Parts: sequence; structure tokens; C-alpha cells
Amino acid sequence: MPPPPRCAATTAHHSLLGSPTCLARPRRRCCPVRAAVAVQAEAQAKVSLIRIGTRGSLFEICKYDSPLALAQAHETRDKLKAAHSELAEEGAVEIVIIKTTGDMILDKPLADIGGKGLFTKEIDDALLQGRIDIAVHSMKDVPTYLPEGTILPCNLPREDVRDAFICLTASSLAELPAGSVVGSASLRRQSQILYKYPSLKVVNFRGNVQTRLRKLKEGDVHATLLALAGLKRLNMAETATSVLSVDEMLPAVAQGAIGIACRSSDDTMMNYLSSLNHEDTRLAVACEREFLSVLDGNCRTPIAAYASRDKDGNCSFRGLLASPDGSTVYETSRTGPYDFDIMVEMGKDAGHELKAKAGPGFFDSLQ
Repeated sequence: MPPPPRCAATTAHHSLLGSPTCLARPRRRCCPVRAAVAVQAEAQAKVSLIRIGTRGSLFEICKYDSPLALAQAHETRDKLKAAHSELAEEGAVEIVIIKTTGDMILDKPLADIGGKGLFTKEIDDALLQGRIDIAVHSMKDVPTYLPEGTILPCNLPREDVRDAFICLTASSLAELPAGSVVGSASLRRQSQILYKYPSLKVVNFRGNVQTRLRKLKEGDVHATLLALAGLKRLNMAETATSVLSVDEMLPAVAQGAIGIACRSSDDTMMNYLSSLNHEDTRLAVACEREFLSVLDGNCRTPIAAYASRDKDGNCSFRGLLASPDGSTVYETSRTGPYDFDIMVEMGKDAGHELKAKAGPGFFDSLQ
């Protein structure tokens, strides 16, 4: 390709000076373009102060999308910006979408594909590899152990722990006719439903909130239960037909709580997260997770627990262990000072009590 023609002014300048260095002048016309490209590249290469890792999809139409996980990441981002002025600048906090195995395999029960850790493993890997700085999780999805090299120093204020009943034909579980089908992927919900309403049928029902509501509308099931906390975070609380009390349906361990993890060696992130931590929630979650840990709970074990501060300022704890078909249910409760060490011991003691009541044969039958 022949070189571009020179402008008249450049040609004249070259003939006057007779210097080959003048040949560089035409190329200066491209300098503004190169400068613009450089600025753009610099902007793209700018490292965010905090990269938040979360489940989700870049496209709302994606069937694996997790709008709730994204809503929780946005809540975390907004709280960080409000608490730290340097994070309020444009681009200071970046949300990194990470697709997890649990999001992509929706046609099987969680227990059959490896359990709840499937919603966190890929995010934990990204954290340890330095691709993100903090990881935002629904605490009920977090295994009772954390990967070596990570720490979870922060829980945001807990949302409503109750479950929402959603149905187009009845206002409560008690009103459903015998043989009605309730959709739920949760063995905790299944066991408590069948314990109180053995005439109902519960089927595996996975997918994000929007997917499950669509399936309900299309008649795949007669009713479903969803965490009210998730509906509230998605501004969809109005879709609930009614709300079940914790006496009707004891919540999952850490239901309604958001946990934020970072690398245990990252003091900067730990300082950021400490400013967001809600101590009452952290203590309640620790109590419930200790209960779960003692029972060695997994996705094949229906377990429920709830710790909260009562009107006297003490910790009130309730725990439940059941068989998936609801034929056997063990329950316990505790009350004690709202103190971390005492509450952890309370959860541990309650777990040992139910483990002894159930006996080893109970857990062997769930394998």
C-alpha cells in the first residue's frame, strides 16, 4: 500500500529544512488518536480497589442467572461505598460474575451432584487465586468448613428468616387438598411439610426465584416455598401468598444472612469488611453453624436451626433434625446469654443432644 500523501505545509517544511527528521511530522497527526487509545487502555487496565466475586450471569435471559446473588453483591458494594469515601469513586468497586456448578445443573437434587459447596467452590477458588478480593455468599450455602487461606469475618444485618408460601389456589399449606404437589429442592422444607401434612406430595423444584415462580404459574406444582429474605432483596415480597411463622417452618441454618469472605492474609480487606459486620447476626450464625457442624449436616440431612435475641436480650435457640419423609423429627431448644463463646457452645450442645437421640442408625439410613 502506498504511503499516505503529505499535506502541503509538511512538504514545504521538508524542502526548506532538507532534513530527514521532518519525515516524522506527518505521523504526528496520529498522536491524538494514539493518546486516546492510551487513555482508554489505561482506564481498562485500572485496577479496582475491591473486586467482589458472586454467583450470577451477565445476561438476565440466561437460565442459569442468579439475580438474588447479584442483588446481594450490589448491597455489599453499596454498603462499602457508603462506609468508605475512597470506594465511592467510579470503578473503585467491581463486581465479578462467577458461574458455579450448582447454578448450571438444575435437573438433579443438590445431594446428587455434590451438595451445597457447589455454589461456593468456584468463587472460593477465584478468591484464593487472587482473581477477586472478597466473596459474597448466602450463608446457608456455605459449608461448615472454609477453604484453607480464607476467612469469613463479616455478616451483613440478617433479613427476615421466615419462609414464604406461594400458591394460586390456597392461602396456606393447611388449605391444600390431599394429593397437592408442593415444589421444593429443600429437604428441610420437605420433611417439615410431610411431618405436618402427610397427605401432600413434595417434588424436587430447582432454579432461580423467577424460574420457580414461572413453573408454578405454568402448573408444574400447586404451591412452593421460598425464603422471604430472597424475595425482599429482589423487591418481590408481594408475590408471597402468606408467610410461615418459625413455629410452622423452622428456617435453614443461617437463612437470611449474607456472609463476606476474604483471604486470611489480606488485612486491607479484613479492615474494610469489619466496618460492615453486624455482630448480632455473626453470633447467631455462628451458633446455628456449630449445631450444623456437630450433626455433620449435608444436603441429605434435613436440619433446621434458628438463634435470635429475645426480648430480655438473651439468645433463644431452636434446632431440628428430621428424616426426609417427615416420619421422624427431633427438636431441641436452649436459652442463654448473647455471647459468642456461650452461643457456640449452646449450638454444639444442642447438636450433640439430637445426634444422641437419633442414634447412628438414623444417619446411616440417609447415606
